Amino acid sequence: MLSYRLLLSLAAPVFALRLIRDGRLAAERLGGGAGAARGAGPVIWLHGASNGELASARGLVDRLLDRRPGARLVVTCNSATGRALVRGWGLDRVAVRLAPLDYRWALGRFLSRWQPAALMLIESELWPNRLAAMAARGRPVLVVGARMSARSAARWGRLPGLVGAMLARVCYLSAQDAGSGARFVALGLDPARLGPVVDLKSGGAAPAPPDPEALARLAPLFPRGDTLLAASTHEGEERAVLAAFAAARATRPGLRLILAPRHPRRSPEIAAEIARTGLPFATRSRGEAPGPDMPVYLADTMGEMGLWYALAGIGFIGGSLVDRGGHTPWEPAAQGTAILHGPHVANFARVYAALDAAGAARRVTGPDELARALAGLDGPAQAAMAARASDIAARLSADGAGLDPLLDALIRLIDTPNGDPDHG
Repeated sequence: MLSYRLLLSLAAPVFALRLIRDGRLAAERLGGGAGAARGAGPVIWLHGASNGELASARGLVDRLLDRRPGARLVVTCNSATGRALVRGWGLDRVAVRLAPLDYRWALGRFLSRWQPAALMLIESELWPNRLAAMAARGRPVLVVGARMSARSAARWGRLPGLVGAMLARVCYLSAQDAGSGARFVALGLDPARLGPVVDLKSGGAAPAPPDPEALARLAPLFPRGDTLLAASTHEGEERAVLAAFAAARATRPGLRLILAPRHPRRSPEIAAEIARTGLPFATRSRGEAPGPDMPVYLADTMGEMGLWYALAGIGFIGGSLVDRGGHTPWEPAAQGTAILHGPHVANFARVYAALDAAGAARRVTGPDELARALAGLDGPAQAAMAARASDIAARLSADGAGLDPLLDALIRLIDTPNGDPDHG
């Protein structure tokens, strides 16, 4: 821990720049801002990195508020977009803040304001001082849908003292797959504190429904059977998608592309990439209307994925041609969109394996294979894939995410003196 805290001190200038970038929200990073209002029930601190983790936890939040009527939640995240997502839920007993930096004084300010009875971490947000601060106050820490790849486990294995100290402070951990659970145990988690597998993203939250006026305005320009959505793309993927799209248009000239990057701030570089192809395009954030002679629409906004899926019969899922683990297949499965993806899908390996085996999704390794898939996926083929994906999603969701053991453990830990998971 001493070496970690030394590294934090050395990183202080980097965090100072982040605080400047956060502007008026910087106080939250320092543990400030308004705290919990008085109430009879406990405050539960739930933390997820950003949009994906928080969206996957929405069902958990609803179940928790139902199970514990007096409870209130303070949700923290690392991004302004995640903060906006939670604010958009409009839940009376849920507050949202940017997460305090992992400095002991910032955490102390945050904990004094909120007095959380427990901390629930989504997936893999393990911060040493955060866990130590909760343990020092006798407050339980739970990790939900925990993910640990073999590569990450190997890296953590080089720091046995640090990872061992962190995992000793975890009272309950539910991994999102058996392999992750085994890797946490190998790194030092007490096997008695390993709960059943819980994949929060099974049947995860659907995107917000599209604005009816926007859908009515755009639908005539994007015939669903001829529209590809490249969803949540990362750097290095747009060029491949554009090359495949241009090649497929040689045999399907009516194809349209909606390009929705994971990070809209990259819009200028993506616009330059589109311009290099010579394909006419319009940009959503500029209010430009895509005309019939503009085959590409740069959808560089947040919160409109439901609109894009409603328009697209084919979806390429980003983060999968580059090694980002792949993004959710649940949204396109729920929206009746045929699913294409690259080889890097570790974040949803079980789901993609089931989809691929059933012919409900198709794996492509680069622009050539993507172009061939686009050229051959006509309306009936899209509908057949989408129907199979819907069936697979329903089955996996029914198999998946029993939350009761997790909620039972949380309530038991909150109600147990000193957060002793073995008490009683």
